[in-house]
Amino acid sequence: MIDLRKFQDLETKSEIQILRAENRTRELEERLSTRLAFGTAGLRARMGAGFARLNSLTIIQTSQGFAEFILSASPNARESGIVLGYDARHNSKKFAQLAASVFESKGITVWLYEDLVHTPMVPYAVKFQKAAAGIMITASHNPAQDNGYKVYGSNGCQINTPDDALIAASILRNLEPKVWKMEGSPLRKPMLGLMMAHYFTSVITQLKVAEAQKHPIKFVYTPMHGVGLRYMAAVVDRAGIEATMTVVDQQAEPDPDFPTVKYPNPEEKGALDLATRTADERNAGLVLANDPDADRFAAAEKVGDVWHQFTGDQVGVLLADWLYCQFPRRTPDDIMLISAVSSQMLSSIADAEGFSVQETLTGFKWLGNAAKDLRDKGKRVHFAYEEALGYMFPDVVYDKDGIAAAMVFLRACASWGSPWAKLQELYEKYGYFVTANTYWRSPTVQKTQTVFQGLRKREQPFPGLVGQRRVNRWRDLTSGYDSANEDNVPDLPVSASSQMITCWLDGSNTDDGIRFTVRASGTEPKIKIYLECRAKDHDSANKGAMEMLGWLKRKWFTDPELQIEEKFANV
Repeated sequence: MIDLRKFQDLETKSEIQILRAENRTRELEERLSTRLAFGTAGLRARMGAGFARLNSLTIIQTSQGFAEFILSASPNARESGIVLGYDARHNSKKFAQLAASVFESKGITVWLYEDLVHTPMVPYAVKFQKAAAGIMITASHNPAQDNGYKVYGSNGCQINTPDDALIAASILRNLEPKVWKMEGSPLRKPMLGLMMAHYFTSVITQLKVAEAQKHPIKFVYTPMHGVGLRYMAAVVDRAGIEATMTVVDQQAEPDPDFPTVKYPNPEEKGALDLATRTADERNAGLVLANDPDADRFAAAEKVGDVWHQFTGDQVGVLLADWLYCQFPRRTPDDIMLISAVSSQMLSSIADAEGFSVQETLTGFKWLGNAAKDLRDKGKRVHFAYEEALGYMFPDVVYDKDGIAAAMVFLRACASWGSPWAKLQELYEKYGYFVTANTYWRSPTVQKTQTVFQGLRKREQPFPGLVGQRRVNRWRDLTSGYDSANEDNVPDLPVSASSQMITCWLDGSNTDDGIRFTVRASGTEPKIKIYLECRAKDHDSANKGAMEMLGWLKRKWFTDPELQIEEKFANV
């Protein structure tokens, strides 16, 4: 017997009734026998009826549990309140209003954005308002059927362990829905105009991007059917370079169905086709893009007759180079952060130039918290990035910010002229680092686990060779093993609930070695591989990377249920 009393939302209640009437038992079991797992900074899942989907009921239950957690963790939570924002996805506004009602029912002040915002506006407001927490309703660049509930702590960073487990437990203790109304209360405080003004000032002044007007570069911009245009247009106007921007008309306005792209992710092959076509028509040599919630940033430049889309690592290195050149002096206390799957190139630059690079686990819940902790200790943290098009500027916000990244990139381009030419200068100076990143879509979590179990069983404790290359180091952050340390215990945190293996391989007679990481995505059904080869010239580095990726595809990832997806192609 299915108890429908909890499903007071007519749409989701009707969905369950139809499944029951059609006797679709298997689908009912899939939706009702398990619950959404509160994980990577919150929730992200397909929308629909059932406890395993994102809907009005699971939003209310999550908010009830989170509210109780906040009240227990912060004695002033009712007064300091929470920040709530939402993007343009299906149901985002509705979910935000439901969440706001839950917090208000607990006597907690709600700083609710009155209109669509890009994700960094939530952690920015948490810091500005000294709020107890923040929530952004978004699924970032996921498919149109998905949505999410992204959570920030009082420090303006994405929540991390152990808080995630404590919040998950609190949700399970508060499953009986108490609030279904969405009307406001005196505890609901608007703040959009105030926060926008302060945010734009922070980007312009803290990052010194107004200098871009001295040598403006003509560019095309796409918000990828998301919320970015309002924020990009405003900050470009304040920087005095509004005349240089052309917007992709077909992708300018928010559209939760993302009709012109297969996936609303600038990393995906073909995602920038409309933008580059528009740039060709307008005789512009540069394309800038955000994902739908504008926390990620992508760039492409026309090199000769071919468009080159920069990888996340290439943009990260270019931004880092620009920023460190602004340091009045460089010491080991000047720090930049990268994730464990980012390129090793920035570490090589830091070794040569006298500043420091530190590594964290993947995701800005690690990068943001690490930056905040280091700054609290008196260190100067200037920048952080990871290869999935995420770039953080701690002077503005402790999370990735696609608008801030776009503006710093434009400011740097005003000095460089060509970012492609600047990148070649860096390769000549510090060595060529060629990445070959791709991923497989996995049908189930169980299949993903099976694939990783197979990798671990090849040899014990790890393979001596991968292809014809000797394994110099093997690190498994799932099982907690690192061959580089005497006690074999990794320096980075270990998590048995995630999947991540990194392997360092010997060099050949033409390159200086390869590092690759295989990990399961925390937000999508994907197995990702991040592979990089270093050499003294591009062709040798590219040859080493492509050969090793090809070998891994043929020998390690042969399960027919895995569907390989290619990222964008470069020159």
